[in-house]
Amino acid sequence: MQEKKIKNNIFYVGAIDKDRKIFDQLIPLPDGTSYNSYIIIGSEKIALIDTVDASMPGVILKNLVDLNISRIDYIISHHGEQDHSGSIPDVLKAYPRAKVVTNAKCKSELMDLLLIPEEKFIVIQDGEEISLGDKTLRFIFAPWVHWPETMLTYLPEDRILFTCDFFGSHYATDSLFLEDIKEIYKPAKRYFAEIMMPFRTSIRKNLEKIKDLDIEIIAPSHGPLHESKNFIINCYNDWASEEGKNVAVVPYISMHGSTDKISEYFINSLIEKGIIVEAFNLAEADIGELAMSLVDASTIVLGTPTVLVGPHPKAVFAAYLVKVLRPKVKFLSLIGSYGWATKAAEQIAEMLVSLNTEILEPVIVKGYPKDSDLLLLDELAEKIRSKHKGLGLL
Repeated sequence: MQEKKIKNNIFYVGAIDKDRKIFDQLIPLPDGTSYNSYIIIGSEKIALIDTVDASMPGVILKNLVDLNISRIDYIISHHGEQDHSGSIPDVLKAYPRAKVVTNAKCKSELMDLLLIPEEKFIVIQDGEEISLGDKTLRFIFAPWVHWPETMLTYLPEDRILFTCDFFGSHYATDSLFLEDIKEIYKPAKRYFAEIMMPFRTSIRKNLEKIKDLDIEIIAPSHGPLHESKNFIINCYNDWASEEGKNVAVVPYISMHGSTDKISEYFINSLIEKGIIVEAFNLAEADIGELAMSLVDASTIVLGTPTVLVGPHPKAVFAAYLVKVLRPKVKFLSLIGSYGWATKAAEQIAEMLVSLNTEILEPVIVKGYPKDSDLLLLDELAEKIRSKHKGLGLL
């Protein structure tokens, strides 16, 4: 790897993974990803900030050798998940005098997940500092961003905040720093949607915690570094807020054409009434795109046919995704069809009751939609328009 210098005696030593297509066997990676790791060479001590995924230890070890790193005193572990911690055992083997510096919760996770022996740890507290000589590491606990043990490291002398998953993006690029805001906006929003959205309350608290830091560079664990904090922090302030936008998300699926017709008519009715619609055919939808649409949505209307009296399994999956991501949505409803009997609306409502949103009267059609059914769809669309207007979104 070509030397990637961030500042004097601070280098990028992570791994770029352009070939990875799925994360956690769940999340599509259309742009690949990176596992960012950083070496800080102080006048007295040397610290490594995180490692890389367990699949790429050779990359980080080669990068360290290329920089002539003969010793490491501290390995700072921000987060126990293996895309950041997976190569710690390999680094410890290559640099046996190193100690893993982390908090008590992360220590426990690393002992469980990676079998790192207890004597290899230094446990620190929130706000504690470690001196590297001419550089200082200040640790900032950021629980539930997005695991309970997550923390950040601030380097005041160089005005760098190492943020782990906070402010990250699954985006494989050879550029060290963000070059084009338009290029990274969608990957960063997708990353927030898939990983951070369920923890909006915690994120707002942690944004408050760092707001007074003098930050020149934000160095996350995935994606490019940010030379200005303004863009990404402004994005997070928007995405993590409780204020939705004039957006209705309509995930739907059809088996024999009825729900297709219902969904198509309903989507057009919403658009005619001035609602921005994000529609997804669940037969082929990218769940990351669906998750990203939920960030701004004020309304979700799920479209499903009836399968054995209940909703289609892919509609159930979409409902489950909404449940676990906990978007800021204010209104929910259901449209769809059935042949002889249905409890789809009741079952979906039961799944989503924990969101504590207003349920608008569903429109469930027996068979193919008739004129009277289309009028009911128009009424539901008008009700959504009225609700959005009442929130000042129109």
